Amino acid sequence: MAVGKNKKLGKKAKGKKKIVDPFTKKDWYDLKAPTLFSKTNVGVTVVNRTAGTKLASDGLRGRVVEVSLADLNNDEDQAYRKIKLRVEDIQGRSCLTSFHGMDLTTDKLRSLVRKWQSLIEAFVDVKTADGYLLRLFCLAFTKRRMNQVKKTCYAQSAQIRQIRKKMFDIMRNEASTSTLKELVTKFIPNVIGKQIEKECTSIFPLKDVYVRKVKIIKYPKFDPAKLAEMHAGADFSEISRKMEAKADEEGEAEAPQEPLPGDAPVKA
Repeated sequence: MAVGKNKKLGKKAKGKKKIVDPFTKKDWYDLKAPTLFSKTNVGVTVVNRTAGTKLASDGLRGRVVEVSLADLNNDEDQAYRKIKLRVEDIQGRSCLTSFHGMDLTTDKLRSLVRKWQSLIEAFVDVKTADGYLLRLFCLAFTKRRMNQVKKTCYAQSAQIRQIRKKMFDIMRNEASTSTLKELVTKFIPNVIGKQIEKECTSIFPLKDVYVRKVKIIKYPKFDPAKLAEMHAGADFSEISRKMEAKADEEGEAEAPQEPLPGDAPVKA
């Protein structure tokens, strides 16, 4: 075959590009939850190692992680709540987080919605005592009275408006007089939901009243002292260091040993 006909002939084979594991350029950092939760070690996160002007801390600050409340408080009964935590500051290999939001799981919401009852929802923007602007979402369901024969328990439009007004007033009052830390301790045992249910009994009996979602719309100016107070007495044992050491040991065990110059060749 002529050389000109086959394009592959006469060309030198190029050397294969060396594949580098991207995780060799990354570091693991521990995520620390505020001490108002039972468990402060949430997990670990990975980030590119500091190189030149690109700092690892800049890549971590502002990250949002979602954790089940059951894992944070070691209580399976609270598994229907999800907590969002935001990385505020980095100390060594620890990422200090603060409360960023709360939500109910989809399966919990689906289990609440049923036929023959009214669903009442309300949301309100409110500022806490320490300057956080929150948006609180509340939902409630009407329930049948004792010894009721009628299958349905629909509330009238006027009653729904009254209940919604009560929701607004209670949420505003509770949030505006509390700091964010105090408010989170009210969200976990559903204090606000129980209060709404109690005060609305005279209008229409309610059940399954929850603050279903909390969003932080605006943060106040960052205060390191306030963050340190949230993490006072936390366990700062570094899980990420242990993970890296374990990974290095496994890498050394798997790497094949090269023969020394004086060694005899091994026969197959």
